[in-house]
Amino acid sequence: MEIERKFRMRALPEGWEKYPSVLIEQAYVCREPVIRVRKRDDKSILTVKGEGMLAREEFELPLSEEAYRSLRSKAEGNVIRKRRVLIPLPPYTVEMDIFEEPFDDMVLAEIEFPTMEEAETFEAPAWLGKDVTDDGRYHNSNMSVTVYPDHSFDKGNR
Repeated sequence: MEIERKFRMRALPEGWEKYPSVLIEQAYVCREPVIRVRKRDDKSILTVKGEGMLAREEFELPLSEEAYRSLRSKAEGNVIRKRRVLIPLPPYTVEMDIFEEPFDDMVLAEIEFPTMEEAETFEAPAWLGKDVTDDGRYHNSNMSVTVYPDHSFDKGNR
């Protein structure tokens, strides 16, 4: 079970470059159910996600490079590329995603929680920005097939 909240960040936090990061490329073979292929450095993974916003089932299987390329070629819409930066926020870790085109002004942050109670009672620091957990536009599976005109950091979207 994956339990996470998602935030639309206003700006990159000061000093973010000092934290570990990884480049991620992912594509969606199907959106209902969500079937995603992801390449993270030299590892490739097939992920199947169940329904839900805050909490949902998630299963991952390793893929060979050949299988990744084959499935990626069958993907719908945009291939999403992003840099994921891991920022400690004890006892949690913020996974900050800095997106490339066509979402190159978008910065989202996710925090995974061990329980629903922790997720529901978590008080986010202001630098995380707006909670968009329940806004489907910010699910990468939806972003893969749509380019939103409002994805830049204008004042109306903070």
